[in-house]
Amino acid sequence: MSDKSTKTTEILEKQRAHLWPNHLLYYTEPMPLERGDGLYVWDVEGKQYLDFFAGILTTSVGHNNPKVNKRVHEQVDKLLHTSTLYPSENHVTLGEKLAEITPGDLNTFYFGTSGTDADETAVMIAKIYTGYQEIIALRHGYSGKSPMGMALTGQAPWRIGGTQIAGIKHALTPYCYRCPLKMTYPSCGVACAEDVEDVIRTSTSGKIAAFLAEPIQGVGGFITPPAEYFAIVQEIVHRYGGLMIIDEVQTGFGRTGEHWFGIEHAGIAPDVMTMAKGIANGLPLSATATTPEIAQSTASAGLTISTFGGNPVSTAAALGVLEALHEDAPPARSADVGAHLRAGLERLSEKYPLIGDVRGRGLMQGVELVLDRETKEPAPKQVAAIFEATRSLGLLIGKGGLYGNTLRIAPPLTATKEHVDEAIEKLDVAFARVQETV
Repeated sequence: MSDKSTKTTEILEKQRAHLWPNHLLYYTEPMPLERGDGLYVWDVEGKQYLDFFAGILTTSVGHNNPKVNKRVHEQVDKLLHTSTLYPSENHVTLGEKLAEITPGDLNTFYFGTSGTDADETAVMIAKIYTGYQEIIALRHGYSGKSPMGMALTGQAPWRIGGTQIAGIKHALTPYCYRCPLKMTYPSCGVACAEDVEDVIRTSTSGKIAAFLAEPIQGVGGFITPPAEYFAIVQEIVHRYGGLMIIDEVQTGFGRTGEHWFGIEHAGIAPDVMTMAKGIANGLPLSATATTPEIAQSTASAGLTISTFGGNPVSTAAALGVLEALHEDAPPARSADVGAHLRAGLERLSEKYPLIGDVRGRGLMQGVELVLDRETKEPAPKQVAAIFEATRSLGLLIGKGGLYGNTLRIAPPLTATKEHVDEAIEKLDVAFARVQETV
């Protein structure tokens, strides 16, 4: 056994000995990564991979991005930590810079450390501002691993311990490929949106604090609602006293193309918006954005601090991310490269019956695999086989969906069309291998 193989073995032995067994690890033989550069990463054995999952859509501007690293290195040499008890230049500057790109009047921010943290904060402020307690979320949605996050989540496998929190109700998800109402878009008239009102009228007190949803459901398998869906829902939510909370943890910062945030495709501005993951290229940071009026409601509600929210190093990284996005990977570029990716995936769909649906926007594309296009029977075993094949070919992708049958393809936003061509070529070979076994 080589020294590099020995290192892999040692890492995995320590994983089994000292980390909880519920850590989800990709691949039959888990793969420890050691370093990254741009769109590529290397494992501890020295093998190179094209990264088309970006650390669950987190490495937004590529591994070891020089603009991000420069700011981080400069800040590390000055000050690592302060807490929110002391004003920080990076902290307030990041708020200022984010306000330049957020939709509507979402120009005040509370910084935390994770998407879960941000969604919890969003729910808290909605309850404070409205005076109501009940929340509507969506089936197939995902909001994190805290008790509140799991209660908001609409997928049983991610609700550890059967988490239940009073006042959280789930409406139908706008899953057009598997329409829960057995209807077809657009003749359906987006009937799933009306279900939000039905849930409010039948399962709540009739007044809600908020509706919370992702513009594209990430862990849900990149489920992409019709363009009209959120405008219809927003009118309903406001009519029943609630705020519109949009979770941009995976969709933010231009990933969906054309706009900085995914909800902008719907032509609306939410009342509260959460973001994390790609905000700091891998450093722990999240933000909950809202209007000055809504933010002001917290002033008399009680005290709050965040020990790690707004950390000077994490906010320095975020400032570097925004610089890199503006200069090297703006939303228009993600739309262009994303269209190239979508076209490649559509070609694969024409070639391989295993592919039942291709969906998403920009550089956030889902590929749902089925055993039969008529019955739409999920093909999770084939997803596992595709994973092993793409790994052997040097390509990293993600997977998700309630049925475990959707590939999640979301490279760093600095991906080029040449990177896309490389990924499509590898996917083509992988599908050819797996399709033969179906």
